[in-house]
Amino acid sequence: MANKPCILFFQIEPVKAKQIENICRTLKIQISKIKPASYSQKLGYLAGVTGFNRENITYSGAKFPTEMLVFSGMDSDMLDLFLEKYKEAGIPPIGLKAILTSQNIFWTAEMLYKELWQEHHSFQK
Repeated sequence: MANKPCILFFQIEPVKAKQIENICRTLKIQISKIKPASYSQKLGYLAGVTGFNRENITYSGAKFPTEMLVFSGMDSDMLDLFLEKYKEAGIPPIGLKAILTSQNIFWTAEMLYKELWQEHHSFQK
């Protein structure tokens, strides 16, 4: 399943995006800034996973109101290193984060966002 290490950016604030891009460059992790029109695409396609093609559908809903990161093709050591560098850089946290799995690879970005949003809010209570 795993392709090259990649992080999908959803609605990341520009200054924060630049800081994260610097970490990714150092660690040789690709980034992909996902535009709202692609929120109806499967995560596998957005992450560039072989066998996933663009579907003939354009998202027409609202932009996601908060930031989200999706990690793809990264083992736990690389993910830990990324998160360590993120923390060291003093970048403000992003509440919604996920790792691409054999389950959610078939989900759309919108489906994942709604799932993470619900989980995040149930933890806040």
